[in-house]
Amino acid sequence: MKAVFFARHGGPEVLQFGDLPDPAAGPGEVLVDVHAASVNAADWKMRAGSYATAPSLPHVPGRDFSGVVAAAGEGVGDFAPGDPVFGVCDVGQEGAYAARLAIRAAIVARKPDALSHAQCAALALTGLTALVSIEGTLGLARGETILIQGGAGGVAGFAIQLAKHLGARVVTTASAANHDYVRALGADEAIDYRVEDFARRLSGIDAVLDTVGGDVALRSFAVLRSGGRAAFVASGAAAPASPRPDVRAYRPQVGRDRRHLERIVELVRSGAVRPPEITRYPLSEAAAAHAVSEARHLRGKLVLEVR
Repeated sequence: MKAVFFARHGGPEVLQFGDLPDPAAGPGEVLVDVHAASVNAADWKMRAGSYATAPSLPHVPGRDFSGVVAAAGEGVGDFAPGDPVFGVCDVGQEGAYAARLAIRAAIVARKPDALSHAQCAALALTGLTALVSIEGTLGLARGETILIQGGAGGVAGFAIQLAKHLGARVVTTASAANHDYVRALGADEAIDYRVEDFARRLSGIDAVLDTVGGDVALRSFAVLRSGGRAAFVASGAAAPASPRPDVRAYRPQVGRDRRHLERIVELVRSGAVRPPEITRYPLSEAAAAHAVSEARHLRGKLVLEVR
């Protein structure tokens, strides 16, 4: 099968496009003909060797995908060859940058006809992360105010829409060029992080979702009210330590299950959430997509077209 992989860690240039053996569906798994895979920050962090646990090489990156079932393994009764599906690879598994992927059937969901493969791939991990963070970790309630850092990105864009759907007031940070985009998603207030310090402008915020990391994550504590809480999805495996004893810091535990994927579909069908703006690349140009993603100034999602 055709796949993108790396045999050593480094920059985007280490990504290779070539042939690898086809996987096979084991018991409880489906073999998926991948049509689209999205690019996530985790992909280039894995490629760069940024994680404590290194993968075996050569390694095929990619965590979320959309495609069509090619074969069902022993014990799989809810999917059959020809069924369109989408999902996120199991925790500790990657491999979506390839023509075929074997994955546990229990964590895959049916792709709705109204959404393209590219849209489903773009929504899978971003939607899953936003749902777990906003509804689960933060428990955002109607009438609360939330600051969502990095509003033009995939996770943040979904989170803005979800927070508005839940009845919250949404403040977000984004470059001026992306203010119309984040307002169209539902943001009530947009702060241009390039010219204004959000920590000086804001106070009394109920909750923060940080998708940026680094210094932005650390300065986010300053805007919270006493008793407020913050969720961090770009600061590694653990949340940064809170410098304040009166606020809570969480690292959402983004598991894998069909229920959350079906919730994404429900939100899109109801009109509460719309798919992000998508920039498409052929699978063979994954290195170019990584370079754009790593620059951290993209809008929406990058998607690799596999078929």
